[in-house]
Amino acid sequence: MNAVREFYQKHPNLTLWAVLAVGMVVILAIAARSVGFTAPQWAALIVATVGLAGLCVWIISWED
Repeated sequence: MNAVREFYQKHPNLTLWAVLAVGMVVILAIAARSVGFTAPQWAALIVATVGLAGLCVWIISWED
């Protein structure tokens, strides 16, 4: 647990990006599980979601 805390203190935006990206991908998977996407479509959606999470953390970090 101390390693996670130390990593967060050194790289807070990267940690927040990872946590937000995982949460958003989980929500995406739950919301779109019955749509019938192909593997490349899923990959594109996941990449776009992770990128969006990074943009969100970057915009939020403007306040720091």
